[in-house]
Amino acid sequence: MVKNGEKQGANKARTIKKILITQPRPESDKSPYFELERKYQVELAFQPFIRLEGIPARDFRKQKIDIPNFTGVIFTSRNAIDHFFRTCEEMKVSVSQDTKYFCITEAVALYLQKFILYRKRKVFYGADGTNKSMFDAINKHKNNEKFIYVCSENQQDNEIVNWLKTNGCEFALAFMYRTQSNDVKELLTSTPFDVICFFTPSGIRSLFDNLPKFKQNGTVIGAFGGNTFKAAEEAGLVLDIKAPQPQAPSMVAALDKFLAATVKK
Repeated sequence: MVKNGEKQGANKARTIKKILITQPRPESDKSPYFELERKYQVELAFQPFIRLEGIPARDFRKQKIDIPNFTGVIFTSRNAIDHFFRTCEEMKVSVSQDTKYFCITEAVALYLQKFILYRKRKVFYGADGTNKSMFDAINKHKNNEKFIYVCSENQQDNEIVNWLKTNGCEFALAFMYRTQSNDVKELLTSTPFDVICFFTPSGIRSLFDNLPKFKQNGTVIGAFGGNTFKAAEEAGLVLDIKAPQPQAPSMVAALDKFLAATVKK
C-alpha cells in the first residue's frame, strides 16, 4: 500500500521507514543492503516483481537462427547468459572458442566464467554500465562480426536494436526467454512502502499489471538503468533515485546517497 500524499521535504526523514527492493532477497547476510538497514534504521523488503521463463529449444528453432554462424554475442544481463547456454545445450550446439562476448557491465562479463574459459581478448564490456559504453566496445568489432543479441521475447532494448541497425551491423535478435509479471498485489496493498526500487522495465510493467490504477501519491521511486528510467517516466512516475550515476554506480549507493540527504533534512 502506498501512502497517500505525505509531503516530502522536511518530513521526509520521518516517512522513510519501509523500502521495497523488487529483487530476490540477498543470500548473504553481508549484503550492503543490510548495512543500509542498520545505518538508517529502515526496514527493507525483497520481492521479485517478475519471473523469467525459458523458451524451449523446439520453439527457439522456429526463429531459424543458426547459432554457430554468429561470431559475437551481446548480453545485457546474467539471465541472458543463462538462457543462451541453456538453449545451446538443449540444441546440442557447440559454441566456438573464438566467439566474442559483448556485455553491458563487467559484472555481467565476469558471470561468463560459469560457462567459458574467460579470456579478455574475447570478452568485452562497457566501462560504466550504459548502452553507450557497450556500443563503444562493439564498434571496434562491428565490421568483422555477426552478432546475436540475446533478449527477452517481450522486452528487448530498442536502443540497442536501433544502434545495431544504424551502424550497419549484421545481427539477429535471439529470443530465448520471456518475462512474466509476478502476483504481488497483496504485498502492495497491505504494506505501506515509502520507497520502491525497480531494476527493469518489466518490473515497472508488473507494478501496473498488479495495480492498474496505481498512483504514486508521494511514494519515492528508484530505478536502475536508462531503460527502466524511460519506462518509469512513460508510466507517469516521478523518479527520485537513479542509478547508475557517477556518484552512485549501484542501487545500494543511490539509496545510501538519498537516505543520507534525507536524514540531513
